[in-house]
Amino acid sequence: MPSAKTDQLDLWAESGLDGDDQVMVDFLLPTGIYIQMEVPRESTIQHIKLLLWKEAQTYPLFSLLGEMEGHMFECVNQAAVHEELEDETRRLCDVRPFLPVLKLITRNCGRAERILDSKIGVLIGKGLHELDALQDQEVKDFRSKMKQISEEKMQRMQLMSWGEWLRSCYTMPLEAGSLESLIDKHEDDTASLKVSLHCTVTELMDQALKKWQTTHGPEEDIGFRSDYVLRVSGKLEFLFEDHPLNQCKYIRDCLLTNESPHLTLVHCDGVKAMFEKEISTIGSVIARKTSNPPLLLPPKKRLPTASTLFPALQLIQGVLSFAYLAVRAGLFHGTELLCKTAVSSESSSRSEHVWNKTLEFDIAVCDLPRMARLCFAIYAVMDKVKKQRSTKNTHLNKYQTIPWVNTMVFDYRGQLKTGNVLRKCLFFLCVADELEEMLNPIGTIQTNPYTENATELHISFPEYSTQPVVFPVFDKGRGGKKFYIELKEIMERDPLSQLCENEKDLIWTLRYDCRENFPQSLPKLLLSVKWSKHEDMAQLQALLQIWPKLSPRDALELLDFNYPDQYVREFAVYCLRDMSDDELLQYLLQLVQVLRYEPYYDCALSRFLLERAQSSRKIGHFLFWHLRSEMFMPAVSVHFALILEAYCRGCIPHIEVLKKQVEALSKLKAVNELIKFGTIKTKTKQAHLKEAMMTCLRQTGFIETLSDLHSPLNPNILLAGINVERCKYMDSKMKPLWIVYNNKLLEGETVGIIFKNGDDLRQDMLTLQILRLMDLLWKEANLDLRIVPYGCLATGDHAGLIEVVSSADTIANIQKTSSNMAAAAAFNKDALLNWLKDKNSGDALDKAIEEFTLSCAGYCVATYVLGIGDRHSDNIMVRSTGQLFHIDFGHILGNFKSKFGIKRERVPFILTHDFIHVIQQGKTSNTEKFGNFRQYCEEAYLILRKNGNLFITLFALMLTAGLPELTSVKDIQYLKDSLALGKTDEEALKQFRQKFDEALRESWTTKVNWMAHIVAHPS
Repeated sequence: MPSAKTDQLDLWAESGLDGDDQVMVDFLLPTGIYIQMEVPRESTIQHIKLLLWKEAQTYPLFSLLGEMEGHMFECVNQAAVHEELEDETRRLCDVRPFLPVLKLITRNCGRAERILDSKIGVLIGKGLHELDALQDQEVKDFRSKMKQISEEKMQRMQLMSWGEWLRSCYTMPLEAGSLESLIDKHEDDTASLKVSLHCTVTELMDQALKKWQTTHGPEEDIGFRSDYVLRVSGKLEFLFEDHPLNQCKYIRDCLLTNESPHLTLVHCDGVKAMFEKEISTIGSVIARKTSNPPLLLPPKKRLPTASTLFPALQLIQGVLSFAYLAVRAGLFHGTELLCKTAVSSESSSRSEHVWNKTLEFDIAVCDLPRMARLCFAIYAVMDKVKKQRSTKNTHLNKYQTIPWVNTMVFDYRGQLKTGNVLRKCLFFLCVADELEEMLNPIGTIQTNPYTENATELHISFPEYSTQPVVFPVFDKGRGGKKFYIELKEIMERDPLSQLCENEKDLIWTLRYDCRENFPQSLPKLLLSVKWSKHEDMAQLQALLQIWPKLSPRDALELLDFNYPDQYVREFAVYCLRDMSDDELLQYLLQLVQVLRYEPYYDCALSRFLLERAQSSRKIGHFLFWHLRSEMFMPAVSVHFALILEAYCRGCIPHIEVLKKQVEALSKLKAVNELIKFGTIKTKTKQAHLKEAMMTCLRQTGFIETLSDLHSPLNPNILLAGINVERCKYMDSKMKPLWIVYNNKLLEGETVGIIFKNGDDLRQDMLTLQILRLMDLLWKEANLDLRIVPYGCLATGDHAGLIEVVSSADTIANIQKTSSNMAAAAAFNKDALLNWLKDKNSGDALDKAIEEFTLSCAGYCVATYVLGIGDRHSDNIMVRSTGQLFHIDFGHILGNFKSKFGIKRERVPFILTHDFIHVIQQGKTSNTEKFGNFRQYCEEAYLILRKNGNLFITLFALMLTAGLPELTSVKDIQYLKDSLALGKTDEEALKQFRQKFDEALRESWTTKVNWMAHIVAHPS
């Protein structure tokens, strides 16, 4: 195929496609000498420096350079930022300079620390020098504290034994309860054991070693049990201590799916080698100088009791296209407006608008809540602009918002802000009917990090005292108890229900009764507090000291933006500490998102997440990717970078593991972009593009980078190398890559991964997380509906990975293979049952049909409750074992697709007659099976209803994530309606039965849609 010459951005991805793996690089030496020479794209920085040193010997002034190790390269990276290349093990093609120009500079002292800083900067996607350049005291203090904590964590790790380290990094998931079954393992090449589930891990190891000794004879020296650990085959999951097997999650999962557990005895020498390598990595950098302790707070000063807040608005600088501007400001606590908004006079200018105007708010300083924020919106006064529009545009709004910015009234130390404050505004163009709608209280309080063209707002806070004014810490207290039955009805409402003022007064009056009888009602009590009265705030603080601990699921709601109070959020985190690692992983997506609502970097939630991440390698892995995938967003880039830096410093051995994954994803992105370019620009034939893809994957640089890494989708799986012959790209718009890996821990097993570049996978992540939660709730109620919540992980801006579910095919493919005519394929009701018969026979077929029945019931209920749309036959798959599952969740919460104003999907969920045909085992008279299926659906629906508040909370916590179909509380209303919250169980069940009958009655419309889809996508 022709060379894929694109532009300078693709220079580093062209290697191998045109046979030229050299690139011409310009080198600038500190002696003023300029050298141009060709170097291999795939070379490491260290090798390139060696080549340069040999070449420089033939140029003047070489003797002035000194030692080679005293120098390093600097380049301008893709973000147009100077980057020092301290880590010389990186390849040039992975560094990807903006231009092929490298500057040789003198290396400063403290190389080990500089290399660590460089690695962290590359890993998190933001150079640490950018954080240094912010000159922000809060950033400096947070980094100093976290650095000290991280170093202490690493010092403790150095004192661990290898066993303690293994438990810390690879904790065995446990579950309470027992299962009365037997392990019956059958495998030809290993020993098979039949043991009781009450057998402990230690006893199982003893029996395994005894059987091994019996099989191989006494002459075989196998050592002692203490020389081995027990590992799940194919994964980095270890079973420790004397826990009964029936508490091991892996064993329980195998028994529930009728699979034989596969375990491997691993000699401790291999584990010790891993441990010693990590400790060695820590030792190379841990001896650094300890950070300076954070500054002490000044003496506390009582707040003034009479003064009102007087921030002075000075000027706006920036290029704005409107001549007449005004500024509106409001004081908020969460989404509650504390007092009447203030507005500036209008300013007329084309570049710099100057007011020198004092804005006064009608609230005493002593009544300001600790988490009060000042929100500004700059808007154009449209009726003052010269009339350049025709009379047809008279319906346009009078006001139009341009930039906005928020700032806290108290700083991160609790001190009332004083003096001049410069804020870089964020741009948010919207048209509002009311001035109050322009303010954005749930927006970030961070200044815009992209400062070059940002509008600047200069604000001046008055000096209230010669000493800093600090928000006081309240003393403990308690009150009396009363009981009013009226509370019960209010407390049982869902989180979306609004409280009227009378109800708020009642709740506040009976707050001690709420604590005694309805402790889970704390969110409603908080909504009833008068946050503009310091007396109420003091009483609430006293009440929080004696409030019963909430369950972690109930405590999640307290992290919503409606509850900004520092002590409330600290109480929520206190409750979250009861979460197990698995439970924390279940809600980690939301916990990362609510960091957006934290006004200060150093907060209880940040510390909690860092503490748990540094104690569990798996939690740390997913915390890293959830944070890094959103580093491109200006509103969170600094906050997330600080947490990522703190995590890396507190888990130094994990840096290389994560760095390997980041580099591998960069390679896959380069391959994907080449394929997309070849498709769009050159119309290259598919066979040639696949050949080019395989050629690229076989290059040395790609092989080394893409081999021997932990799977980003599951860090407990080690990927050995790519099975190139089985890789391909998919024929959709973004040309996702289908990559097949070999499992390093289980010979012969492959792992399929889909790499997407150009699609936002965060909505899919959320939907799959909720499906995983539904599966958990059903299992807690002893209902296993065989859900397949496959892995999905966003890794960057419109990029991510999806797990390939093995032995599965789409409904469309199954139907097309059973018919010679595409139009008729969708109406062949026997196709699916015949496919299952081909894959299974005898008892296996009965089991597959039962699997299909259960999973179909689960997905019918789940897709109805979540309002999942675009359910064509390529978005529904079936495994050879019978499990049905849905994929591709681009439309949720009732956002069904339509064409020419006509809804394409007219059914509440997919329940076609060919599904019923399988459920009834191909017998129309088999009504008992269909009755069981319907019963499964109804039972599953009622279980979800009982947890309706939890689902609403989880979606509410994602409101500011920027998901296309989850932008306001109105979107979450769909959940309230589908779960029939506010109705009795009888009324809700009646509603669901009506939807069930409607889905069955209108299923012919689904078949018509499927036919149209198959005709439009024949291949």
